[in-house]
Amino acid sequence: MPFGIYVSAEGANVQATRLETIANNMANVETVGFKKNLAVFQARYAEAIQEGLMPPGTGAIEDEGGGVMTRQTVTDFSSGPLKRTGRSLDMAIRGDGFFAVEKEGQTYLTRAGNFMLNSRGDLMTQQGYPVLNSTGGPISILSENGPWELTSDGVIRQPQGGVEQTLGLMTPESLGDLVKVGENLFRPLAEPRALEPAKRGVTNEYLEMSGVQPTTEMVDMITASRIFEANTKMMQTHDQMLSGLVNRLLRVR
Repeated sequence: MPFGIYVSAEGANVQATRLETIANNMANVETVGFKKNLAVFQARYAEAIQEGLMPPGTGAIEDEGGGVMTRQTVTDFSSGPLKRTGRSLDMAIRGDGFFAVEKEGQTYLTRAGNFMLNSRGDLMTQQGYPVLNSTGGPISILSENGPWELTSDGVIRQPQGGVEQTLGLMTPESLGDLVKVGENLFRPLAEPRALEPAKRGVTNEYLEMSGVQPTTEMVDMITASRIFEANTKMMQTHDQMLSGLVNRLLRVR
């Protein structure tokens, strides 16, 4: 493959990945507790070096590089803005940490605190997964225990029934241990630990909104679209040049 077409094709492929990532972010601009993704790129060796056919640093034409490539897609865990809802079952974490929930017998983490109660009084996510307490069990807010309140450190109290349940706020050993699995959940690759008592902070009747900023994402989408278009036009130009060269050679013969 001619070098110019090769480099342009790599550039177009990178921008296509970037556009897919931005589109997913835009689709979740109103999703509670959503953390946006970022596509990370890096310079790419030429194909011969990539395939191990020759080492880098020889000064040959292969050292000119092979354009760019997608290295990975990472999650931006920056806290989103808090929005007052006035709904008692809405909870937002202030600072670090995640709510612990159970899905199919495994513990997952989420920042989405738009909870609900099922018919048995169990605290659930919008997808119907139980919200866990500090000991790994489900949280139940039963009406016979009277009105409930949420303390600033994440304890659900029902004074009339003498019931106290501590929300299971967890933190991973590293944010890199968290894998997005859909439904606004993260699967920890390593065992998460309980959030330190001094760092526990939960606000009632508030929600952490999406970390996506629509204006920024729209600007990035326009930029990526233009770069993608420039790369595809460059591929067309190289193809036309190659076709013209071949036609001239055939006429000479």
